Amino acid sequence: MIRFALTVLTSILLALPAAAAVDIKEVKSPGGLTAWLVEDHSIPFAALEIRFRGGASLEAEDKRGAIALMTYLLDEGAADMDARAFTRASESLATSIGFDISDDELSVSARFLTENREASVALLRAALLEPRFDQDAIDRVRAQVVAGIKSDSKDPNAIARRTMDQIVWGDHPYATSLDGTEESLAALTREDLVAAHAAVLARDRIYIGAVGDITPEELSELIDGLLGDLPETGAPMPPRAEVDIPGGVTVVPFETPQSVALFGHAGIAQSDPDYFTAAVLNQVLGGGSFESRLMTEVREKRGLTYGVYSYLAPRDLGEVYMGSVSSANDRIAEAIEVIRSEWKRAAEEGVSQKELEDAKTFMTGAYPLRFDGNGRIARIIVGMQMLGLPIDYIPTRNDKVEAVTLEDVKRVAGELLDPEGLHFVIVGQPEGIESTPAN
Repeated sequence: MIRFALTVLTSILLALPAAAAVDIKEVKSPGGLTAWLVEDHSIPFAALEIRFRGGASLEAEDKRGAIALMTYLLDEGAADMDARAFTRASESLATSIGFDISDDELSVSARFLTENREASVALLRAALLEPRFDQDAIDRVRAQVVAGIKSDSKDPNAIARRTMDQIVWGDHPYATSLDGTEESLAALTREDLVAAHAAVLARDRIYIGAVGDITPEELSELIDGLLGDLPETGAPMPPRAEVDIPGGVTVVPFETPQSVALFGHAGIAQSDPDYFTAAVLNQVLGGGSFESRLMTEVREKRGLTYGVYSYLAPRDLGEVYMGSVSSANDRIAEAIEVIRSEWKRAAEEGVSQKELEDAKTFMTGAYPLRFDGNGRIARIIVGMQMLGLPIDYIPTRNDKVEAVTLEDVKRVAGELLDPEGLHFVIVGQPEGIESTPAN
């Protein structure tokens, strides 16, 4: 029976609405909660996405890792169910319930069949409002997190990320791993997890999206029953980060035949009027396609890497513009020089008309592909709410991309790109490169 139900659920996940059919309605509950809904009654299935703004950045002082550990424990027993009983209940309902954590948000994802909606929501409510935090579960999950931390300590990519975060974010919560350290985790108590739960799961920071077989009236009743008893307020939000990245190089010695490098400087907020122009610029410069300038110059022409890319990384409390490349120890210096050169060329010259049109074609053509599932659509419409985007953003988004001009890109490239301000973190044994003193 369980296997059949999961097969049905998998089939449902594949039978999904296209972007053109995304008609979002705003739902306001009697209890004062707001949700966005995309109705689709073609299949008896719905996806529910809930976000709590703040995430691991709400960590209490000296408790790094508490909010992440608390999040990992939300489906490890609730109310009168221990971890095994909770898993059996979820499987018997063919219900998927998942929790995730980042520095900016705690995410709740639920997928359920219409016939099991009431029981599925009751199970989710128990996880959100009545987590058990049993000591055996705490010890088991904490051990798993510690194992991940130990693994990361030997992973050059993880080392590069951690080092870059410290350089970029300074004393802000973003600067340290949301999982904490072995020492901070060892010191956490059950009381710390209860306090972390109260800090994050509160009504004043909720964003809700639902997609599928549910009416506005049903959704209104559902969210009040599910979330209405949460505390009204949680922990205060931390201040914005001061992004002040010195140009230069940081080398982290690591025995490996290939160096890994992250690079970046200050970025641009997603709410900035020039954000779409910056996104088009990045698509040309290093957006991940084989036609990008970085891929062409670093990989195709010189064979210095298998892959190089750049990306805009706006966060709730600070923005950076980042990139990544890896190359043999004796060739990473050349790869870095090429990246700097392309950064400078784009800053001074902008892009060509053909590059602009190709980037627009890629970005507008790829956009509908994001709407390939009820769950993904639910995540998108919640993200729109968190960014303060209008409810009609989806059908107008590609128009904003098409409106970007060559002059716009040249202006924003000159303002945003800072080739001298790029900082490279290199993990490996790079030849011909040494760390530069901090400014």
